[in-house]
Amino acid sequence: MGRGRKRGGRGGGGRGKQAKSDEYRTDLIEKADMKNERFFAYYKAQNILSEDEWEDFLEALRTPLPTTFRVAGSRQIAKSLNETIKDVHVPSLSNVTFEDQKLPPPVQLPWYPEGLAWQFNVPKKVLRKSPEFKKFHSFLVFETEVGNISRQEAVSMLPPLFLEVEPHHTVMDMCAAPGSKTAQLLEALHAQDTLTSTSIPSGVLVANDSDYKRTHLLIHQSARLPSPAFMVTNLDASNYPSIRLPAASSANKKEQLLFDRILCDVPCSGDGTIRKNIGIWKHWQPNDGNGLHGLQLRILQRAMKLLKPDGRIVYSTCSINPVENEAVIAAALESNPEYHLVDVSSNLPELKRRPGMSVWRPTADKSVSSTYETYEAFVAADPQAAAFTKLTPGHWPPSNINGLNLERCMRIYPHLQDSGGFFVAVLERKPTEAKAAAQAREKKRTAENAESFEPETKKPRIESEPENRDSSTPASIDLTPDAGVVPASGEGGGGGSNASGNGSFKEMPYTFLSPRDPTLLSCISRLRLTPEFPSSNVLVRNPEGDVVRSMYLTNDLIKQIILANDFTKIRLNAAGTKVFTKQEGGKGVEAQYRILGEGLPVVLPYTDPQSIITGNMSVLRHLVMSHYPLCTSFEESFRPVLDSLDLGCHVFKFPPGELDGASLAHDLLVPIWKSGVSVSLMVDKKAKK
Repeated sequence: MGRGRKRGGRGGGGRGKQAKSDEYRTDLIEKADMKNERFFAYYKAQNILSEDEWEDFLEALRTPLPTTFRVAGSRQIAKSLNETIKDVHVPSLSNVTFEDQKLPPPVQLPWYPEGLAWQFNVPKKVLRKSPEFKKFHSFLVFETEVGNISRQEAVSMLPPLFLEVEPHHTVMDMCAAPGSKTAQLLEALHAQDTLTSTSIPSGVLVANDSDYKRTHLLIHQSARLPSPAFMVTNLDASNYPSIRLPAASSANKKEQLLFDRILCDVPCSGDGTIRKNIGIWKHWQPNDGNGLHGLQLRILQRAMKLLKPDGRIVYSTCSINPVENEAVIAAALESNPEYHLVDVSSNLPELKRRPGMSVWRPTADKSVSSTYETYEAFVAADPQAAAFTKLTPGHWPPSNINGLNLERCMRIYPHLQDSGGFFVAVLERKPTEAKAAAQAREKKRTAENAESFEPETKKPRIESEPENRDSSTPASIDLTPDAGVVPASGEGGGGGSNASGNGSFKEMPYTFLSPRDPTLLSCISRLRLTPEFPSSNVLVRNPEGDVVRSMYLTNDLIKQIILANDFTKIRLNAAGTKVFTKQEGGKGVEAQYRILGEGLPVVLPYTDPQSIITGNMSVLRHLVMSHYPLCTSFEESFRPVLDSLDLGCHVFKFPPGELDGASLAHDLLVPIWKSGVSVSLMVDKKAKK
């Protein structure tokens, strides 16, 4: 993301916890003090709303934001859980009173597809003291921990919906952390998943963030929907390098990976989040947005260079400032005439929105005593101030503003649908015939000449830089009997020892195993996987290619990306999903590999159906309630089944059923570890709970 604040600017925080006097977060600022004359003067000057709406707008800003959440995961799982909320929890909350007031139950957001997003608006003390709402809140916390629910602001759910991702798309989320929108994109990529199995999409989702620590938050967030089509990079979005792929014309040459869909949810001043980040009331001033305009524009312009013809970009901010919104869109369209704004007014018809603006008046005056219709008027009024501010002509509406169709942008105001403030613009690339011909000539020239590639934003080569092996030599699989690994190659030979070529990047390299690797073959055999298992797409994370602890699975496209690029230059933090891990066998027993709980949905389609063991609700309860239960402790009818199993990993299937008030609505498949005298349910502790 580069510099700037992703969300909320300086707002939102107090120093230390204080006792809260009421249900609202007024420990930092009382409702009567929720005012900022600079804020009022600036947005009145922008004429963002009519006078009739102004007081409703301010009243909404001073009211706590409702709690919203989205039912997450694959489509079938989400629908199943959504029915539980609708049929079990909502009825139990429909007639609740608290301190002689009837409380509204959760309601579905009317605009969200298939009713999978919910909103409820009760004070926090109700969640602490009302038995019914306390139980519902505990349900939400638990389901959030295991990844079935995403606590996400309503307006934050919009950009992925307008991006319209499909499983075959190449997708980039340029400023992805903390990852709620990334999760939505990943779910769209996995639209063909079933209740028990994860598909392997042919597309890819590249989630990027410039903050290294936040990329690991992304990796953690994505673990609830394991995907062989997911990768995380740690780069400045405004200067994102070109990712290379083997050229279709020749395996020895490369071409640039372009994307079908790109999300630019850029760093912003965040004044649309003022309902939850109430510190913004104290600190807001117009230069918050002025200073971020340049970064926002550079990110969007870089996205435009990375998009395929006929591709789509969604640009969004949680700011209502036109300098961060329409001004960025206008400047980007001016510099890239093959792009245009898409009219999406008929999409999500229940969503209340306002059109984008074509007139706005920036200022560098912190007190907002004056605003300016044009850049020239600003310079004329105070030449000295103009010389020392970050304001440029691009902060103002361009002369051809009426031809840009900025009314196709969307503005979401808090009073329209009880939400935060937000801005969304949808752009598509429609190259002209001349431009398309020029691109074709450039592509042909590149294919003919490019033995290896510099990133598009070239940097001077430092003479003392270590010599890298020739990247024109294609990475290939050595099929000799002792072949063990396929190192990732690229500009820096990124599969092994040269990982230190970028001293600031400490991630381990990505090394693909040969399909004939003895450890991998043994793993496939012991786990009873079918010949269709994509064994050529299994990688490990160490320079030597030794299978030390874990194995990861990618799809074909991510494998091509890893082999064609230096992973340190694209700062690749994660790729694919972990599927197998070593299970130590104890003293005198050989270690084996087992299927991870989160990896089972990916591996399940390649598991021999005859090897899957069917249990009942009684067996499931015993596995969940006990730690390493002895085989002899199970019901007598199931003991022979356990006794017949080899030591190692097995897959158990539990069909729908009921037992003592507990019910299972659909098939449940889990990995089990069988030792000499006991068995164990090998799933995450939270999922087990």
